[in-house]
Amino acid sequence: MRKLAYYIAVTLDGRIAGPDGEYDFFPGGEEQQAAAYSSWMNALYPETVPTAYRAAVGVADAPNRRFDTVVMGLGAYRPAFDQGITSPYAHLRQYVVSSTLKPDIDPAVTVVPADPLTLIRELKEEEGSGLDIWLCGGGKLAGTLLPEIDELLIKSYPVVAGAGIPAFDGTFDPTVFDVAERTAFPNGVTFTRLSRR
Repeated sequence: MRKLAYYIAVTLDGRIAGPDGEYDFFPGGEEQQAAAYSSWMNALYPETVPTAYRAAVGVADAPNRRFDTVVMGLGAYRPAFDQGITSPYAHLRQYVVSSTLKPDIDPAVTVVPADPLTLIRELKEEEGSGLDIWLCGGGKLAGTLLPEIDELLIKSYPVVAGAGIPAFDGTFDPTVFDVAERTAFPNGVTFTRLSRR
C-alpha cells in the first residue's frame, strides 16, 4: 500500500506560513550553508521542486524518487496560481482540495471539492509505480487527513512566527509518531523523518 507523507517546513512554534500565507520569513542562513542544505534536500526529494524551478536548481531531469502524486489545499496551490501557473508540479499527478476552485482550472490538475479522506484512501490503494503520495499543505487539510498520514517529513527552521497557519489545524486528536531519522544543518535547519507508531 502506498504511503501518505506530509512534507513541510515549519517554524519553532509550528507554523507553516504567516497569517496571510506568507513564507518568505523562513531564514536561509549564510549563502554557502543554505546552498548545501538546499542541494541535499533537492537530491533527496527532487520531485518536490516546482516544475518551473527544477532546471535552476539542477534537478530538471531527475526522476521522481519518492512521490508520483501531490495533494494540496487551496492555500498551498494559491502562490503558483496567483503567478499564472495552474500546473505547478507538472511532473506529478496533482490534486487540489478546494470547494471554491473551478474544476476545469487545468487539465493536469484534479480539483477535489469535498471528502479528501476518501480521495487519499483510494490513492493509497492504487497499484503501479510503487511511489508514494506527497501532502504538500496546508494546515486544515493536514488536520483532516491526519488519520491517513503515515510519515512526517519536517524541515524545522530556527524562527518563531508568533502567528500564522499551523502545521495541523483540526480537532484534538493526539497521534504518536516515532523519529526514524534526523539531520541537522549548519544553517540551523533540522530535517526529521517520523513514522506513525
